[in-house]
Amino acid sequence: MTAREPRGMLREASHQIIAGGSAGLVEICLMHPLDVVKTRISGFYKGILPPIVAETPKRAVKFFTFEQYKKLLNLTPLSPGLALSVAGLGAGLTEAVVVNPFEVVKVSLQANRDSFAEQPSSFAQARRIINSEGFGLRGLNKGLTSTLGRHGVFNMIYFGFYFNVKDAIPSSPDPTLEFLRKFAIGLVSGTISSCVNIPFDVAKSRIQGPQPVPGEIKYRTCFQSMALVYREEGYLALYKGLVPKIMRLGPGGAVMLLVYEYVSGWLQKNW
Repeated sequence: MTAREPRGMLREASHQIIAGGSAGLVEICLMHPLDVVKTRISGFYKGILPPIVAETPKRAVKFFTFEQYKKLLNLTPLSPGLALSVAGLGAGLTEAVVVNPFEVVKVSLQANRDSFAEQPSSFAQARRIINSEGFGLRGLNKGLTSTLGRHGVFNMIYFGFYFNVKDAIPSSPDPTLEFLRKFAIGLVSGTISSCVNIPFDVAKSRIQGPQPVPGEIKYRTCFQSMALVYREEGYLALYKGLVPKIMRLGPGGAVMLLVYEYVSGWLQKNW
């Protein structure tokens, strides 16, 4: 290996991380008002800093690991189309392992905010969870299996559908039409992914959120929670919150893919 090769690999990795972080940053800035308008009609960008701090590195991890898994899978006998979906699955599973402890802390703070005399910091709440329940599936990694399912399934479809369909539909020489072509494919990709993975999202919310009877754990594992919700509340309960999710992740998913591609292309030409 020559001295140039590590520098080239480092430059490529930095391009992927910067482009992925940029995708998350732009998506939050554009889509955050949609979250806010559900609860109030003013101050659209109030409270935007925490999502930016959380989502920017998360998206950098997602896109960077997708590219690494894609590169590894090119060495296997998998077809290129299938390899894209498997790389998306790997990226989603990796993202889930990274973000799940933060999700546990966030949900815990939201669920118990009325019981706090003074709102603790995320770090203090994480330490409290570790001291009382540990790092495992009852503590800081509660709901990990449902988070793995949520992110794994979403990203498997999200990346697989987008890149396979984009390659199948001829590109346009007109920059505006090409932008609209990519945006439409990304929109459909984000929408389908949201429809398929939402039962995992519902299970995650039930496991990580407050239990119906204090001190009694009703929702324990991913598929046990799905079966329980289906049996007690019906099929539609597994799709609760689908419309606002599609409104956010349909266009938001398209924005992220486009920003990633355009920023990545710009970095490759200029840096």
